[in-house]
Amino acid sequence: MSNYTVVTPDFVNVSITTSNQSSYCVERRFQKSISVDEFKGKLELVTGGNSQTMRVEAYDKNDKLICTLDDNQRLLGSYPIDDGTRIHVIDSFYTNENLGNVEKFEITEEEYAKRTDTVKAFLAKNKLGKYNEEEAKRRQEEKRQEETAEEEAANRCKIGDRCEVFVPNQPKRRATVMYVGKTDFKDGYWIGVKYDEPLGKNNGTVNGKKYFECPPKYGGFIKPAYIKVGDFPEEEFDLDEEL
Repeated sequence: MSNYTVVTPDFVNVSITTSNQSSYCVERRFQKSISVDEFKGKLELVTGGNSQTMRVEAYDKNDKLICTLDDNQRLLGSYPIDDGTRIHVIDSFYTNENLGNVEKFEITEEEYAKRTDTVKAFLAKNKLGKYNEEEAKRRQEEKRQEETAEEEAANRCKIGDRCEVFVPNQPKRRATVMYVGKTDFKDGYWIGVKYDEPLGKNNGTVNGKKYFECPPKYGGFIKPAYIKVGDFPEEEFDLDEEL
């Protein structure tokens, strides 16, 4: 098996599109600990494609290509895929290269809906994809609960609060809360902080929008789940190297 590890939350919510059906789009939640090979197997059930011939691409919310999942042994979580990412499945079996010499077959939507040998009929019969109403309701409820929990966690933070940031697999960092709320760069609630040390990524401005002010490299945005507010006084750092 692969030596790759997952260093992000256990699950990711993505939308799935396919080159074979231009209007097809469903949302699914996957464990990041599965391999790309297992991921393709699950996509096969959702899209009706062939896991052995499909090419899987990931796009951000601006439809910019993030990466191609081209290593079947890597874990899904080892790729930069976050909630809201669009997974696009291209099955080479159905590309124009393979079908170029085949006479084009056209059918109306009404005739297609009556057929029992189609991917749509298979998904509907087995309650897969968008036809699984119970699963869709469960996912919607899970998403609602996650959003509520995130909002409640964000409301526990106030501007000026001292806090400790504990992102998984990173050292704990102390900071001051500078911003609480939603942002334009990603969905959900975010906590903007000014670190005590220059360990951040910005100065409180992201994509040209100023959320708060602080020196360069001191600012960062963290999900509420990774923020602990409390009595965390600023540590003193002795920069004098003389003995």
